[in-house]
Amino acid sequence: MEKPYIIHAITPVKAVSPFDINMACDAGYGVVVPYTNVETGEVPGLVQDMIFSRAPGDARRTGLFIAGRDILKALDMLEAARGAMVPPFEISVFADPSGAYTTAAAMIAKVEAQLEKTGMGLTGARVAVFGGKGPVGGIAAVLAARAGASVRLVGHDGAASVAERAASYLQRFGVTLGAVDGSTDPHKAAVLAETDVVLAVARAGVQVLSRAQIAAAPSVRVVADVNAVPPAGVEGVDAFSDGAPIEGTDAVGIGALAIGNVKFKTQHGLFKAMREAVKPVYLAFDDAFTLARAQCRKAA
Repeated sequence: MEKPYIIHAITPVKAVSPFDINMACDAGYGVVVPYTNVETGEVPGLVQDMIFSRAPGDARRTGLFIAGRDILKALDMLEAARGAMVPPFEISVFADPSGAYTTAAAMIAKVEAQLEKTGMGLTGARVAVFGGKGPVGGIAAVLAARAGASVRLVGHDGAASVAERAASYLQRFGVTLGAVDGSTDPHKAAVLAETDVVLAVARAGVQVLSRAQIAAAPSVRVVADVNAVPPAGVEGVDAFSDGAPIEGTDAVGIGALAIGNVKFKTQHGLFKAMREAVKPVYLAFDDAFTLARAQCRKAA
């Protein structure tokens, strides 16, 4: 009897997202086993039970998915898993906490594709992240900065909290991010006056910018909004928008469903890459961006 494809899904919180379970099954894993409330120190023991229970030749039939909500803890868990491997007993690992890695990758890839239509790219682009304390905003900021953009995290409650987050990303990823105050309309206007790209990644159902605020900032070229729950994060950006002009402004919008389409394909592709890998792979947000970028360029 052919051995099934099994994916073990671990998370430090109380549940693994049904979204991720469905994605794993649709990518070809017949058995998905969730492990909840897992601490980083428990990862090596779990991994070694995974790898030693099957022959090395069956490594591609076993995978580890790391979920949760903390983008840094997920990387810690990935490294703990990597350190627990005993070649040739080794399996593939994919981290995507809260879908943040694949969503952020899709968002930045869509923004880059839109900028390239105007003869511009991410290199040198001025990017403002509204909601930069969240997981998607954090990874999107890191990816944009690594691609050459000048990135600022905008704090809805002042600059101090996002400055702490920027410092942690500098230490972890070696990228320099600005931290600015977005707590009032005048502060937001000052930020937008020096911005080419707006990333709206605040929590669902919260409008962070109005159409009038975008209209008053002619330098803004692209507005990307991951919020699919009304009201839109940025007024005038429809969830289905894929580069459509924002009425009354000089900018175009990229909505949540346009981003989500690339995110879906990216997450599916990375699950599939695990299952098909000849040698074990370790996948995180850089890999997600590489795949999302390729998809956007193919579609262009």
